[in-house]
Amino acid sequence: MTGDIVSLYRARLDKEKGTVRKEWGGRLPVALVYPNFYRLGMSNLGFQVVYRLFNDRPDVVCERVFLPDGRETSLYLKAGKPLLSMESQAPVHEFDLIAFSLSFENDYPNCLKILDMARIPLLAEQRPDRCPYVMAGGICSFLNPEPLAPFMDLFLLGEAEGTLNGFIDLIVAARGKTPRRSQFLERLAKSGQRGLYVPSLYQPEYHKEGTLKSFLPQKKGVPEKIQVMPDDIEDKEVAFSLITTPETEFGNKVLIELGRGCGRACRFCAAGYVYRPPRVHQESALLAIAERALESVDQVGLISTSVCDVPGIDRLTGFLLTRDCSFSVSSLRADSLSEQFLENLKRSGQKTVTIAPEAGSERVRKVINKHLTERQIREAVSRIAKTGDFSIRLYFMIGLPTETREDLVKIVDLTKAVKHHMVKESRGRGRIGQIKLSVNCFVPKPFTPFQWCSMEPVSTLKEKQKWLSKALAREGGIAVNTDVARWAYVQTLLSVGDRRAASILQLAHRLGGDWSRALRSSDVNPDFFVHRTRAVEEMLPWDFLDHGILKSHLIREYELALRAEESDICRVGECYRCGVCKKKS
Repeated sequence: MTGDIVSLYRARLDKEKGTVRKEWGGRLPVALVYPNFYRLGMSNLGFQVVYRLFNDRPDVVCERVFLPDGRETSLYLKAGKPLLSMESQAPVHEFDLIAFSLSFENDYPNCLKILDMARIPLLAEQRPDRCPYVMAGGICSFLNPEPLAPFMDLFLLGEAEGTLNGFIDLIVAARGKTPRRSQFLERLAKSGQRGLYVPSLYQPEYHKEGTLKSFLPQKKGVPEKIQVMPDDIEDKEVAFSLITTPETEFGNKVLIELGRGCGRACRFCAAGYVYRPPRVHQESALLAIAERALESVDQVGLISTSVCDVPGIDRLTGFLLTRDCSFSVSSLRADSLSEQFLENLKRSGQKTVTIAPEAGSERVRKVINKHLTERQIREAVSRIAKTGDFSIRLYFMIGLPTETREDLVKIVDLTKAVKHHMVKESRGRGRIGQIKLSVNCFVPKPFTPFQWCSMEPVSTLKEKQKWLSKALAREGGIAVNTDVARWAYVQTLLSVGDRRAASILQLAHRLGGDWSRALRSSDVNPDFFVHRTRAVEEMLPWDFLDHGILKSHLIREYELALRAEESDICRVGECYRCGVCKKKS
């Protein structure tokens, strides 16, 4: 049966282009793990970038590991064998380092599944000296690593381009000296390596009411604060996907990162805060990497939190079209959609344009600092419909801070207005594109002005979802898709919970993923993390991380939000409100 798994992995590898294969001899073997299925992991640009950075080192061999899908899981169960890597089909427990790449909190349960399948003890404190070191990185980890802390030997927090090489130097230098596990981790923690966090060396203490009282290192020389400052990307190679394969969400597309971060300062958006200051690549660098991509593919995906804000985007997309290369983009800002860009999208064959009003009412858009008026949304829809028969996807959130029933009604009103403008501008063509709504529950995130907010009760969110779907069902040509409120609850727990949330995660794993039972049976009350509004003076589980953002700035933005007042967008190098530019200057 093991042969069936090997055959399956080799068949996948045969379909890939760009795979890195190395002999192990003398190199540090790293198992890079994406805690979800192959088709999702290979669609993740951050995962591909880390794979390339590891393998750019001649002293490292990095191989990929994914959560097995249903068929693979059956093969593993029948074979009774431990989890294998993709490239050499080696058992994961034979690697020196197991590195998880974390993009979504709801993938945390999969981390435990993968450790179990690899036959690695779940808890870091139970691993013997000869066990591989288990670490994690990725945006979820440098927002709040604590719900995973008991399961990780260490975290490398921050952008990999600025931290990974120094970290590998430390590991390679220590190889072969075989110190005790605890001594090795302590040595790493005291090395001064930016972003390196060893959870076992820190001890949280709590007040009687359950809030965090202190969080201090237990060894002299271990830093109290972990620096997670971003790096400049202008002098670094543009991030792109090294491996292409038809077995992904994007097919045989090369993904290209246009920039990192966003200066719009939406108060719910973690990426807009922890990736400060926002940075974009030079147009010349983007054109060069596009030229390189065209040597092997005729499709690219352009990745950015705000694609239309990238200088030269019209010229870049126009260049791709002149080379018979189609392109796709993700969500777009309604207030920065140019007619030329829309025309380029049409020529590229993209069928759906996605914009994110986030809220139906002007008031709530001011609460979240969206800087987007209903007039701008209507004008954008008119431009889209005038250009072609695009379908329009609208992203909304429900359960946002201060939201009322009237704000919910405004989502319906705005959607109807969008349909009206689509019909008006499409008159004479005989058809209009579909309107698709994606309605997601608000989940508070660390290092945002909403980090003190609670999540609405699941029952309330379900009722809102049901009402919205029913209210829009009467309108033809509108499809409504909502997320699962219970999973939003779990995501909130794993987003803003402290180290105690790990016990609930472990219990859910032991119960075979039965979260309802785990939440009911836990000795730790999950509602304490999910449904409690925090005081601004409270110590938060992630306060030991330093992203350069002043907490006073987040408090000020939180107070403005509660008054439904907007603040200015991020002006890099010109303002010092949040503290990041000041620290970097």
